[in-house]
This record gives sequence, structure tokens and C-alpha cells, in this order.
Amino acid sequence: MNLHFRKAGSGQPLLILHGLFGSCDNWATLAKQLSAHYHVFIIDQRNHGQSPHSSDWNYTVMAHDIEEFCQQHQLENIFIAGHSMGGKTVMKLAELFPQRINKIMIVDIAPRYYPTHHQKIIAALKSLNFDVIQSRKQADDMLNQSIDDFGTRQFLLKNIYWTEQQKLAWRFNLEVIADNIEIVGEATPADASKICEIPSAFVRGALSDYITGADVEQIQRLYPNATLIDIADAGHWVHADQPAALLTSMQEFFI
Repeated sequence: MNLHFRKAGSGQPLLILHGLFGSCDNWATLAKQLSAHYHVFIIDQRNHGQSPHSSDWNYTVMAHDIEEFCQQHQLENIFIAGHSMGGKTVMKLAELFPQRINKIMIVDIAPRYYPTHHQKIIAALKSLNFDVIQSRKQADDMLNQSIDDFGTRQFLLKNIYWTEQQKLAWRFNLEVIADNIEIVGEATPADASKICEIPSAFVRGALSDYITGADVEQIQRLYPNATLIDIADAGHWVHADQPAALLTSMQEFFI
């Protein structure tokens, strides 16, 4: 699969993967800053952003997508970071293709299983009728009936675009995501006895509950060369809440 991406800079390759309902644009500002030190690739995962849509959607195929991407661009000894769903993809890549990787950074997600908790957002997204909606403002007004958090709505609305028929649509593959949403929370690796020796950093938003104390114990067991980094005053979207602190952590880890 030919994934959509943006690149900048030179030197050691650093790949960055977004989370669920995200795109490479979410990391554009940080990528620009990181490009002073690395050859940065920000990538749209399948069924997101401007990458192709597919009915096949799970962490194994997404990891194979990144391996294929590395082959296409002749990338070896890579640094790679992923947020949330993207972090799970990074973990699966490290499980399947460890020889490709130098270091990994996982942003605010643990290896464990997470119960499905996106039903409200998916229902709100499905409720939008783009045969009727003619502007982002109309879409925002309708989403506001179900999602009162302004930041969450703006994050989701970044995925609206005008098709060639001058009709609004979602860039992400909402149908496939909705039908397979349970895969987002899958434990990775599925085999809890597998150990990853790759130097790793797990970044935790101090205001987030995605990585608990029990998760830290599991991380230390599965990733014996892992470092835990806490980012103060950051929730789950660490890169949006505290970009400067995350930038510093990435520069200090990826050396």
C-alpha cells in the first residue's frame, strides 16, 4: 500500500504515526522542528488522512504497511514514534520487524487490551448527513449536539474535505473503522510472553489515564530497555497539549 506522507530534513530517519481519527497533519509542527536534526517522515496510516482505504484493518497489516514503506524509501535503522493507535502499530512493527528499528517511542498507550470506548464519537460521526451539510460550521453545530468538547470536535473536523463533486466527506474510512473498532484496543503483542529488547520510551501524559501503574509493570516486563517519561500538564493528546516538552523528550531520546 502506498501510504501518503510528508518528509523533511536529513540524517537518521524518524517516522511518526498518528492515532485513531488522526492524520500526519497532527504532527506537522513538531515534524518541522524535528527536521533540523532528523530525516522526518510523518505518515497517514491506512484508512486515515490521504492514504488508501481498505477493508483490511488491524495492527498486523498496519505494521506491514510501515515495513513496506521502509523498503520503498530504503530506510534502515529507523527511529519511530507513534501516538495511541500509532503507538500500537509501532509495537507490532517492533514485534514483527525488529531488525528494521533502532529505537521506538510510544506516546500515551500501553501494550494491554483497552475496552472499546469510542462508540459515542462514532455515533456522532455517523449522524452527519453530507447530502445536507454544506459547511464545516454546519458540521460543527451538528457534532456539538453529541460532543460538547470543542477541542475534540476540531480534531475530528480536520478530517472533512471537499470531494471532486463539491461535496463534503470524511477523509478517514468511517465505515471500516466503525465495523472494526474493537481492533484499536487489542493487546500488542498478543503473546504476553514476547520480550522486546529494542531501546524504548513510553511517554505518559500526566493528566491521562491511558498508562496506569499496573501498565508500567507490564511495560517494564515486556520492554526491559524501556524508559518512562511523564509530561506534566498533558492529557492523552500529548503532542497537542505540551508540544515543547514532547519535542525535548524526543530529541533527548532519539540520539
